[in-house]
Amino acid sequence: MFKASDLASRDIINVTDGRRLGPIKDLEIDYGTGTVRALVLQSKEKYLRVFRRGKDVVVPWTQIKKIGVDAILVELPFGEIRYNVNSNNV
Repeated sequence: MFKASDLASRDIINVTDGRRLGPIKDLEIDYGTGTVRALVLQSKEKYLRVFRRGKDVVVPWTQIKKIGVDAILVELPFGEIRYNVNSNNV
């Protein structure tokens, strides 16, 4: 068992292409069951090198392959990456 705050310090790595996807910004929780449905990762893209563009990457819990001490490995094929358009990132 681990705390949600422990996840924030881990790198999120996509095993499909080996790239870092960004830090965890939030969790999607199913209020009915109390389970985590997805990780929401902060967008790496910036507008004018200051403001975030507002497209956070959503990683469904089913796509998480391994949670390690330093990293979380996920499998997101390029065409299956889901974005969460976020209007409060500016």
